Amino acid sequence: MLRNTFCHIKGIGPKSEQSLWAQGILNWNDVLYTEHGDLDIRNLETLIVGVRESLDHLERRDPNFFAESLHSNDIWRIFNQFRDSVAYLDIETNGLAGPGEFITTISMFDGVSVNYYIRDYNLFQFREDVQKYKLIVTYNGKCFDLPVIQKHLGVRFNQAHIDLRFVLSSLGYKGGLKGCEKMMGIDRGELTDVNGYFAVLLWNEYRKRTNVKALETLLAYNVLDAVNLEYLMVRAYNEKLLETPFAKEHELPLPSPVENPFEPDPEIIDRLRKKYILRYEDLPRVTTAQR
Repeated sequence: MLRNTFCHIKGIGPKSEQSLWAQGILNWNDVLYTEHGDLDIRNLETLIVGVRESLDHLERRDPNFFAESLHSNDIWRIFNQFRDSVAYLDIETNGLAGPGEFITTISMFDGVSVNYYIRDYNLFQFREDVQKYKLIVTYNGKCFDLPVIQKHLGVRFNQAHIDLRFVLSSLGYKGGLKGCEKMMGIDRGELTDVNGYFAVLLWNEYRKRTNVKALETLLAYNVLDAVNLEYLMVRAYNEKLLETPFAKEHELPLPSPVENPFEPDPEIIDRLRKKYILRYEDLPRVTTAQR
């Protein structure tokens, strides 16, 4: 899809891009190697220069050139060209903000391998490992994951970044990561009721009781968040393609299920839910009318 894209070129907006497509200028080669005499193309020289520059940056494997010029709703277009160098990221924290905040775990999936990083064990190894990739995919990472990682680990993210929160929202998928997954029919099994607050409880259970099962459950949850990003990314890519003339040409097969290296412990989930969550849920609610 990237080679069919023109809206990243200065002076070419969405309407101009659609006009080019309608006139049969479907990709960069059509700009460089076809006659344009009978076509209505404004800023032709600018378009030609932009296409040549785009080809140069693509050959140099530079996704940032495109990511910096595309709208957040269109950045999905770079995905397939750089899918072989993508890292799907998700972090968990201790739930605090400000001076007391810290990262507990990070999970990273590259479409083949799962890597995980744990506070006081190998967390700082993430700084080196993430530099292997040219493209980062997150959900709400622009506002949360990447700034928190940069703050606490000193990582400077020079990679292009696709934040699926914005891409999925443009398709009508909302309600956070779990809400989007639910709308797409993704079943989390034993981790269905686990969320970010629960992740904090699992970390505290691990540290206070040295409960390895709690840590493994936390990692199972964190890894699932990262792994599921690939499915969401591919679904979003295919659905965004439907807004273009290239859906049949570029549609991607959905990824196969990924084996999670960690198993959640149902007993711990049930115990923590009863101790901390049901206690809150069972409190009587005061309705607006009662106030």
